[in-house]
Amino acid sequence: MTASDARLIDVELDDTIGRSTPDVEHERAVAIFDLIEENSFRPVSDEGTGPYKLKISLVESRLIFAISRESGDDVVTHILSLTPLRKVIKDYFLICESYYDAIRASSPSKIEAIDMGRRGLHNEGSQALMDRLGGKIDVDFDTARRLFTLVCVLHWRG
Repeated sequence: MTASDARLIDVELDDTIGRSTPDVEHERAVAIFDLIEENSFRPVSDEGTGPYKLKISLVESRLIFAISRESGDDVVTHILSLTPLRKVIKDYFLICESYYDAIRASSPSKIEAIDMGRRGLHNEGSQALMDRLGGKIDVDFDTARRLFTLVCVLHWRG
């Protein structure tokens, strides 16, 4: 498999997620766009070739990654417990709310301080997700960051 084949060409979030606030919808759209534009993604067990499509769902506190080929043929589905990610997701939600509030009413220095904390928590969650995917799906850190944003969108109703 070439490096150009080890990538996602489509990402879909489960239909049951519904719509959220404009801020959350913006985060979702940007993360999906950025993810499709540049990513490194390869199911470890796949002997075939990519590129891949990914459908992300959340069922009973489990994260479902359903991976298929460009043709639509199923490759593998991974079901991951979200328990190891719960605390960082909760903390990330809290700081995002503070950040969005600050954008509307705070000084640039306060916004910058909150954003630094937000990025730090985002990195922590991204690394935790990357660790959870270890041995199942090979991703680089930037891909893990965008996937973490999408995992958060699954939780965040706004």
